[in-house]
Amino acid sequence: MPPNRRFEELDYQKTPLGDLVLRRRTLPSLDDIEVHEIILGDAFLMTSLFTEVEQALSRLGLAAAKAAFPGKPLDVVVGGLGLGYTARAALEFPEVGSLIVVDFLEAVIGWHQRGLVPLGPGLTADARCRFVRGDFFKLALSTGDEPGFDPLECGRLHHAVLLDIDHSPSNLLHEGNSAFYTPEGLHRLTSHLHPGGIFALWSDDPPDVAFIASLTQVFATCEAHVVTFHNPHQDRTAASTVYVAVSENQSGQRRA
Repeated sequence: MPPNRRFEELDYQKTPLGDLVLRRRTLPSLDDIEVHEIILGDAFLMTSLFTEVEQALSRLGLAAAKAAFPGKPLDVVVGGLGLGYTARAALEFPEVGSLIVVDFLEAVIGWHQRGLVPLGPGLTADARCRFVRGDFFKLALSTGDEPGFDPLECGRLHHAVLLDIDHSPSNLLHEGNSAFYTPEGLHRLTSHLHPGGIFALWSDDPPDVAFIASLTQVFATCEAHVVTFHNPHQDRTAASTVYVAVSENQSGQRRA
């Protein structure tokens, strides 16, 4: 019996966070478009069918970084690799001098290195891009002499950190991540940013008043951008949120 080309499981692995599945399928209802999907345990993490918000995270975050650091090469961290759309959108900025992509799951990094996902070959071929296997949240909360996001350079500072891991600050993949979203956790993150650096976050929920309050306790400014997109599965307009926060500069003010 010939294989079912409309649905193919490309990889399955057990992980500390649950069973991880990468699958590829074609959608007859959408002119046989081919999509890749990631499922972790019972959670549907990502599809290549609509990636507008993942790309908006990079574009909004790095537009702010360009304004904060005009004419400078930008050192950027992306938390969460997934199918690679946030990372690829970041690399579309010629101002990006280096990109570290942190992912907890070694299997996800392997998909890109093995070419199992469409964006993998391009990301691995870009000399500016480097994958780091690690727990973004532990690295973000690290202090003092701990390595931070770059295991090759202890204490390295970055111009922008873009985060796309949890569904939202209140809908987490793991409860252990919750400490990051508090004012204390966000303050620790700023120790990994250059003064005036940018933190941007994707959320699948509407703007969260409580989280905005936490951001404003730590950062000089913050904005919540509602990003709308068409969901072909449900044939409706959907919306997510991208938060962009600017840390204080040396004088305690936002960079001009």
